[in-house]
Amino acid sequence: MSLDKALQNAMSTIPECLASGYVDMETGMLLGIFTVDSHPQEVLDTLAAATADLFQGSSVVQIENIFKKARGTKSDNHYFNEFLIFSENLIHVFMRTKRYPGHVTCFVCRKSANPGMVLTKARMSLDAVTSAV
Repeated sequence: MSLDKALQNAMSTIPECLASGYVDMETGMLLGIFTVDSHPQEVLDTLAAATADLFQGSSVVQIENIFKKARGTKSDNHYFNEFLIFSENLIHVFMRTKRYPGHVTCFVCRKSANPGMVLTKARMSLDAVTSAV
C-alpha cells in the first residue's frame, strides 16, 4: 500500500480528521500527505521544519538530556514521542514512529472531536502507516 493511501485510510478511522502527513525529520522532507481541504503551499512547505523543531529543537533535546542524566539513562531513546496541540479550531497530533524514530506522523482534526478518541485512533493507525514507508 502506498503511504498516501495508508494516510487516507488512517484518516477514515480518526474522528473528524481533516489532514494527515508523514515527515522524515532527518531529511526535512514531507514524505506523504492527504487532506480533504486545500491548504496554502506555504503551510505544507514548512510542516516538516516545524515538526522537526517540535521534536528536535535545541530546548527539547536539552530537556531530554536532563531527564536522561537525572534518571541515569544512557539510551538513545527519545523522551518526547507525542504532542497533542490545540489551536483555535483544530486538534493537531504529532507522533514519533516506533520503527523509525526520525519519522513523525501528523493528523489534524476539528476541535469538536473528542481528543481522547483522536489520540487513541491515531495511535491505533500508526503501525499501518509506518508499514507503508
